[in-house]
Amino acid sequence: MRIIFFFFLAAITTQAQGISFDSYFEDAVMRIDYYHTGDSDTEIFTIDRIYKYRDWGRNRNKLIDNFNNGRYYIKIYDEQTGVLIYSKGMDSYFGEYQTSSDALKGIRKTFHESAIIPYPHKNIKFTIEKRNREKLLHEIYTTVIDPKHVDIIQANPADKNVSVYKCSMNGPSEECVDVVILGEGYSESEYEKFVTDINRFTSIFFDVEPYKSLKNKFNLYGVLKFSTESGVDEPRAGIFKETTLNATFNSLGSERYLLTEDNKTMRDLAAYVPYDAVYIMVNHNRYGGGGIYNLYCTFTADAQFSKYLFIHEFGHSFGGLADEYYTSSTAYNDFYPRGVEPVEPNITALLSKNRVKWSEYLTEGIEIPTPWEKQDFDDMDMKWQKERTELNNKIAELKRNKAPSQKIVDAEKDYAVKDKEHSEIVDKYLKSSRYWNKVGVFEGAGYSSKGLYRPMLDCIMFSKGEKPFCVVCEAAIRKVIKHYTE
Repeated sequence: MRIIFFFFLAAITTQAQGISFDSYFEDAVMRIDYYHTGDSDTEIFTIDRIYKYRDWGRNRNKLIDNFNNGRYYIKIYDEQTGVLIYSKGMDSYFGEYQTSSDALKGIRKTFHESAIIPYPHKNIKFTIEKRNREKLLHEIYTTVIDPKHVDIIQANPADKNVSVYKCSMNGPSEECVDVVILGEGYSESEYEKFVTDINRFTSIFFDVEPYKSLKNKFNLYGVLKFSTESGVDEPRAGIFKETTLNATFNSLGSERYLLTEDNKTMRDLAAYVPYDAVYIMVNHNRYGGGGIYNLYCTFTADAQFSKYLFIHEFGHSFGGLADEYYTSSTAYNDFYPRGVEPVEPNITALLSKNRVKWSEYLTEGIEIPTPWEKQDFDDMDMKWQKERTELNNKIAELKRNKAPSQKIVDAEKDYAVKDKEHSEIVDKYLKSSRYWNKVGVFEGAGYSSKGLYRPMLDCIMFSKGEKPFCVVCEAAIRKVIKHYTE
């Protein structure tokens, strides 16, 4: 096993086109669990355990990922020939941590991660590549795995406390995108609520394009293991719960960022069904969620904007889309380096006006970059972001100090009213623009007010509310669906 820090090694291999599944793999899953440790400057990988599950249950025709998206790439090579036989781009919780203030201070942290690949017949070279500052991929870790090794665990999920619920079955797993929705923070008395919630969000999913017109390409499952307590952790409010997936608000120090670091439990639970993508549906009424590309996404089931969270976060984790907003505070530092083109399909640094990433969708004759009423929008939205922070701090303080429940409820209602009002103001403002519904290159995207651009004035990746994806985002998602199903 070799551990490489930032002394990058270029892999010299042969990439085969049209890989034959049966030539290299059997009809089973290999799950490679590993630890990912480091700070802003270093990272170390160590294998934890390797599992074998029955039935690959995924597309056998698209084994090579050519999307060129994600901070990392898992690449599997046949050890004997050096042929690339499987690859997948992804982001990781550790990758986000590397941009945090703690990581920049040199504080090392360990995350548990997994690679899900078809089960190989022969020895493979398991490789992880990472993008450098210029977004070029370089090998940072590699090891040889013997699929016949005695230590590989023959896994057979059999926890009687786990319930599987089939939400929408539309075809064989090999020909569909299999989506699993894991329930988090549902106590034993809340099974009916889980069923009601998952049916509601299944309906929401198929009411939005492109999922609506491609419903026959999706299977949706629900998987639930009861939590000891209802809800999830709210550290800023001094609230901590015993839950199955250990999800928590305040991830990376951001009050509404809702993630779990318990990768092993998440993977164990998801393994009860075939899956290409993972949702975590959190039983809570606060606004919160998160989405990490080809890892998972989270959303709160009872928040005022839960429909938006449900679709927006899946845009990240499944579609590989970037956030298009830029006025909200985040836990990241230099997430998109200035002057470097992002890999995500829906934002651009516009390094050349003659080579726009989404040129095929541009409105005829539109100016590039496209002027819009940005300054007034920024003034309005930044004012709200300041007020929003103050309101959330007040609610957290009330909970932390165990204020009377009615006082907390009133504060939460006050916030909800103002949040809804601001969302409506934003919608009205953007729709009044002469550039409404036009595809251009609008400055302000990817957490940056300057230097990054989005395709349209508004999109579900830009602002809250019940709205569609812009044409560029929808087209990107359609390509991902095709990759999984054809």
